[in-house]
Amino acid sequence: MRTPYDVILAPIITENSMDAMAQRKYTFRVAKGAGKIEIGRAVEAIFPGTKVAAVNTMNCRGRLKRMGRNEGRTPAWKKAIVTLTADSKGIEFFESMQ
Repeated sequence: MRTPYDVILAPIITENSMDAMAQRKYTFRVAKGAGKIEIGRAVEAIFPGTKVAAVNTMNCRGRLKRMGRNEGRTPAWKKAIVTLTADSKGIEFFESMQ
């Protein structure tokens, strides 16, 4: 059994994710094997007072990187965009970033 902290790995803080906060959408890096229901429950457990309306996920491929003549790939990862309901409390971590 995974804990919520095993499912939600890190917040993603970019310009696009900050702009999406106006629509109550928050972006996280999540475990590769995590499903949408598991991600929603983990967000509600980690951030009390939040209610998840929808979860959208996407698998991001690793990028090709070079150092001189050596080539390699960065690891693939999974991203989740979590939409909160209108009456739920916001996530304080993201609110302090604005």
